[in-house]
Amino acid sequence: MAQQTADRSPADNGTANVDLKDKEAYRKIIGAFQLSERRVSGSQQRGATVADIVAKTALPLHTVRELVPIAADEYSARLEVKSSGEILYSFPRGFTSKYRGFRARFSRFMEKFGGAVKIAAKAVFKVWIMVMLVGYFVLFMLIALASLLISVTASSSQSSSNRSSGRGGGIGGMYFASSIFNMIIRIWFYSELTKSLDRRYYGYDRSPQPPKPKGRPLYMAIFSFVFGDGDPNADWASREKQAVIAYIQANRGVIALPEFMALTGNSPTEAEERIKRYCAEFGGSPEATDDGTVVYRFDELLLRADKTKNRSFSDFSAPIKRLFTFSSNTKKMNGWFGVINSVNLLFGGYFLYNSLTTGAILTQAHFDAASYLYGVTYILFSTFAANPLPIFTVGLGIVPLVFSVLFWLIPALRYFGLKRDNETIKLENLRKSGYGQIWDKPLAVKSTDFAPKAAECRPKNLTAAQDRLIKEIGAYATPDVAIAAGETVYNFTELERERAALEKYRAEIRDDASALGETVFDSEG
Repeated sequence: MAQQTADRSPADNGTANVDLKDKEAYRKIIGAFQLSERRVSGSQQRGATVADIVAKTALPLHTVRELVPIAADEYSARLEVKSSGEILYSFPRGFTSKYRGFRARFSRFMEKFGGAVKIAAKAVFKVWIMVMLVGYFVLFMLIALASLLISVTASSSQSSSNRSSGRGGGIGGMYFASSIFNMIIRIWFYSELTKSLDRRYYGYDRSPQPPKPKGRPLYMAIFSFVFGDGDPNADWASREKQAVIAYIQANRGVIALPEFMALTGNSPTEAEERIKRYCAEFGGSPEATDDGTVVYRFDELLLRADKTKNRSFSDFSAPIKRLFTFSSNTKKMNGWFGVINSVNLLFGGYFLYNSLTTGAILTQAHFDAASYLYGVTYILFSTFAANPLPIFTVGLGIVPLVFSVLFWLIPALRYFGLKRDNETIKLENLRKSGYGQIWDKPLAVKSTDFAPKAAECRPKNLTAAQDRLIKEIGAYATPDVAIAAGETVYNFTELERERAALEKYRAEIRDDASALGETVFDSEG
């Protein structure tokens, strides 16, 4: 039964994966807690200890110890350490499950539904944006080519030379069309898009030995420019859990809340909530030292066969979150995307403006008064459309214009969003190093001590982040404040006492307590 409860994740909807006997025990424990919350008359205090739950349910002590942390996590219990060292569990926010009930199920459904819609919409938009960027670029290239050929033919024709010089648009139109076509030829056939690889992205270091990688697909480069390259911390939950578990195993199965904060970068309030989930997932339980210091003990995590691996944690080797990058493309490649989109923006604005100001071309007079490129293109489209004006207004004007604006807007919004997210990551990483420094040396602490060199740990406003770090840790352990040489000095004497109590508690745990022991049965004989 211990293994069943230890392996169960809170995401399993309460007792979904516990056998019938454990489900019944779990319901009894919840009922006992609910009863203890209602009995507040006289001098009786709200809440219950493990012993209270055992008395109310008649369940075995080891069963109660295993299931109480799960209930505390699911119903967001408050944990109070009494002078006797006992933990008092209370539920000031009521008995609302984080994992069960209509609200929790609806929240999970909406989260999954929203995620599915987001993925589908993003996939459709990615296809659309590639087709639009390349498709309109090719279309406008063909329009420029056609106008160039017609302009050359018209200029060399004796019958049309008088008309060309009379309206003054043939030579200018020819120059305009040839300039655009020349630029398109340079962009398209120089293959800058497929040859300008980000060598760092592929691990290519300019040395002659490794073979040159193949060109990066165009759609991947476009996706990288518009949407980026995904979350660099997608595996963060697993990495963080592995680090916390490794630290617990390296420290005799015991961890204190400040150590958990230094490993995760969580504020004290967040850390208190999250460590209860760790207890539920990995069979941990809060215990109190002789002086009332709360520690979290995970005995089952110590039952390892591999004890030769070095799991030392010098200087709190906490995992550091990676910063988001805008794109893995080179600046040159992204620059070419900008040029292509600018061409689409230019043509879209041009055709929309002329369709609204010039309109339909029905006579020679209309043609002579119109812009050369617009007039030629209108005549071409008139060969297969009776009224091409809607095509010009919407198909060649509004659609490419809106697309081009979105092509700029999405990366711009993402750029500023990444800056905000990176600041959050930097603050969290700074917390890790800062909390670790304070826990390691809790006396004579100065805010300026927290100035790491790594860019991942340096928020833009470092001074404000340093002050915030001091205030957050101060909410957990109030420091003594003094002024020395014009600088504020903080002495976290409570943390020093807690650290000493933790070291004493760990020293009393025997090394052989986690030994697997001799083999008493072998299936291979």
